Amino acid sequence: MKVVKGLYYTNDHEWVKVDGDEAYIGLSDFAQDQLGDIVYVELPEVEDEFDKEEAFSAVESVKAAADVYMPVDGKITAVNEDLLDDPALLNQDPYEAWIVKVEMTDKSQLDELMTDDEYEKFLDEEV
Repeated sequence: MKVVKGLYYTNDHEWVKVDGDEAYIGLSDFAQDQLGDIVYVELPEVEDEFDKEEAFSAVESVKAAADVYMPVDGKITAVNEDLLDDPALLNQDPYEAWIVKVEMTDKSQLDELMTDDEYEKFLDEEV
């Protein structure tokens, strides 16, 4: 499984790329691999606000449907509309195909997420 250095990760297999006070959020390679061929992505609205661990999106694959959870408190500033036309982008390169961009309201919550090294160890225990 591919794990990108410099990102944060959750137990639910979301990744977070920090850019100042904003963060891009997507599904990890492990998550998309477990789901299989993704055929639908539900996106929230820009300006929607979510608390940490609240479901903000859903993805459906040929195998299953799964909620995607917010890793940090924040307000949606952008959604990746390319996923509406081509949900399989999450399978092709899950680290390029971000789902949402959020303005974080509490950056200290990043400390509760896993680093890339911690996530790799977590994956070793999962598989």
